[in-house]
Amino acid sequence: MKEILSGNEAIARGAYEAGVKVACAYPGTPSTEILESITRFPEVNASWATNEKVALEVGIGASFGGARALVTMKHVGVNVAADPLFTLSYTGVNGGLVLVTADDPELHSSQNEQDNRNYAKFAKVPMLEPSDSQECLDFTKLAFEISERYDTPVMLRTTTRISHSKSVVQLSEPVTGLPEPHLVKNPAKYVMLPGNARGRHYIVEERTVTLSKDACSMPINRMELRGTKIGIITAGVSYQYVREVLPEASVLKLGMVHPLPFDLIREFASKVDQLFVVEELDPFIEEQVKALGLAVTGKEILSLCGELTPGRLRKGFGLPEAEQSAIEKLPGRPPNMCPGCPHRGVFYTLNRLKAYVSGDIGCYTLGFMPPLSAMDTCICMGASIGMATGVVKVLPSEEQQKVVAVIGDSTFLHTGVNGLMDMVYNKGAATVIILDNRITAMTGRQDNPPRATP
Repeated sequence: MKEILSGNEAIARGAYEAGVKVACAYPGTPSTEILESITRFPEVNASWATNEKVALEVGIGASFGGARALVTMKHVGVNVAADPLFTLSYTGVNGGLVLVTADDPELHSSQNEQDNRNYAKFAKVPMLEPSDSQECLDFTKLAFEISERYDTPVMLRTTTRISHSKSVVQLSEPVTGLPEPHLVKNPAKYVMLPGNARGRHYIVEERTVTLSKDACSMPINRMELRGTKIGIITAGVSYQYVREVLPEASVLKLGMVHPLPFDLIREFASKVDQLFVVEELDPFIEEQVKALGLAVTGKEILSLCGELTPGRLRKGFGLPEAEQSAIEKLPGRPPNMCPGCPHRGVFYTLNRLKAYVSGDIGCYTLGFMPPLSAMDTCICMGASIGMATGVVKVLPSEEQQKVVAVIGDSTFLHTGVNGLMDMVYNKGAATVIILDNRITAMTGRQDNPPRATP
């Protein structure tokens, strides 16, 4: 039973094999295909939520009801879901709960390049990071086991390359014998009043220490000793690049990136002459290794910005560059609105009117591109209306009428509706245009509430 699966497809398969009963998400590249793939398994109740916070809350409810639940989103979606996530770390779970964060180094389809390993440390929850599709499946199943064994939500981090690259995956039958969901009343654990939450905080801190110790013996954290000259600590897709570019180097491959297996790191460091950390984006592992008092090199030779590639790794280690592939020589093709898209006429008119357009995430972001050139701001999901309200507050009356907020229907219900209520309540003067697709368009035409409304 083998198939060639993308990382996203493998996570979906892993959730099915783990006995997940509920899966919920808000679409966002590079995570979208996880939920779409789960719909192949009728045993799983899969649904799109209006935003990532709601998706996580649906998953929490399923977990508290005793079922295993999977919640998926792109990296910036965790910003929206952070409110319930941080408190869920205190309450713990009933059925296992896994939150997938799909990060986007190089900003292939995102407005920022944040490294969500920091969320795991900040929220004090364990995080696993797979290096290929087989690990996507295996780590998803393991994440549910860890969630229930340690009474904690678990984050699973992927990146664009892992999400969309394909490799051979060994499949298994779904797990059997899981407890049947049923209501359990335990308000001291699940009602986070200050008096209850204070006691739960101590449990969270003890859990983190225990996980760090136990991680040292987990097979997903392993030493691959090939020599003593160079030792590299790495995880995720960076592991694949290290094996390609530095095949003779000894490697400490981490499958759990939070909490780190500190005793295992010390042991590995004692076996090599020079210690390096190879990781994308932030010096997340590097800073913690340095805090142990170990001499290590990382961001001195590798950039904080952008996606790691074999070529950038070769450059960092002073190795000869490989010849460019045919794909790397292809010209770039910036995104554009679909032929015949009715939004084109809206942005064409706004440009001619010389409007100040407070924009939003989605297809309408493409109004920035020439020849339309009709977008002045774009920050995050749902921000257009609130920002329009704010800028009108400070403008002279003759300029206020030039301010237009542009937002799509899915984004309006995601977080924009709050801004509109605020604008009405505070008597804002900006114009709001809702471009109604009745779908979540840019991520692949997923259903949303307006489409379901007769």
